[in-house]
Amino acid sequence: MAQKVRKAVLPAAGYGTRFLPQTKAMPKQMLPIVDKPIIQYVVEDLVKSGITDIIIVTNYHERAIEDHFDRPHQDLVENILLGGEKKRPLLEVLTEISDMANFAYVRQKGPYGNGTPLLNVEHLVGDEPFLYCWSDEFIETNGGKSTPQQVMEVYEEFGCSVLGAIKATKDEDYKRFGFAAGAEIRPGLIDTNELIEKPGKDKAPSDLANVSTFLFTPQIFERIRTARENLKEGEELWYNDALKLMLQDGERILTKEIEGGIYRDAGTKLEYIKTMVDMARRHPEIGKEFGEWLKKASI
Repeated sequence: MAQKVRKAVLPAAGYGTRFLPQTKAMPKQMLPIVDKPIIQYVVEDLVKSGITDIIIVTNYHERAIEDHFDRPHQDLVENILLGGEKKRPLLEVLTEISDMANFAYVRQKGPYGNGTPLLNVEHLVGDEPFLYCWSDEFIETNGGKSTPQQVMEVYEEFGCSVLGAIKATKDEDYKRFGFAAGAEIRPGLIDTNELIEKPGKDKAPSDLANVSTFLFTPQIFERIRTARENLKEGEELWYNDALKLMLQDGERILTKEIEGGIYRDAGTKLEYIKTMVDMARRHPEIGKEFGEWLKKASI
């Protein structure tokens, strides 16, 4: 029986340079989608899927993330209470945020690259499988099984690392994401034998782009240390470096297309605005009125 997945790691130590000057003092992960920061959508999906411990790897300028998932400050509590019963639900919402999971924070140390957070969390993850999720993107499933749940179900069946994926729909997708190659076990599930980063459409081994959510077995820690030892001066450390070593050593890695998945991204200004507009149209408080305004505004 596969070991239960209890922990998730969220790298959040980037500088968000595409969104400067907004991200000079505020982490990109805290960019709002209507009334929630994008990292909260990621955390909520994890919690709904049974994750209890969330480790966030931060940088020096990302204290706002820690504050967001902390208990509300007493001054804020008193201000809300002064607003009477009308504002009291806001206090319940803020309390729920801090109570969602056990949060731990680690400062990133090491070479630049998305593999470095793995070096920083091994002592907290230990000998357990865990989810590794980007904190500025997620795959929405519109009421179906969440992305973490779908990935964990594959792990429970096969007992190996699993990479979440979506189907590429645009030519530029093949220049943005990594792609998986391998034999198809069943529709939407690949027994991965090669990972190619940003191959371009002509060289892509499949149309499954690895994004958002990955489940790693603890064997990845040994490989990421090896990858670091092999780094040349000035090179960046990528999690794909460790995955490629795992494949070379015969470790099994599957790629799972997320069923019903819609990729939500704050990686670029345009994709962030698209995400904001699309989700605002379905927001329970403002969706109807915003949708009506949008129709008029686009004429």
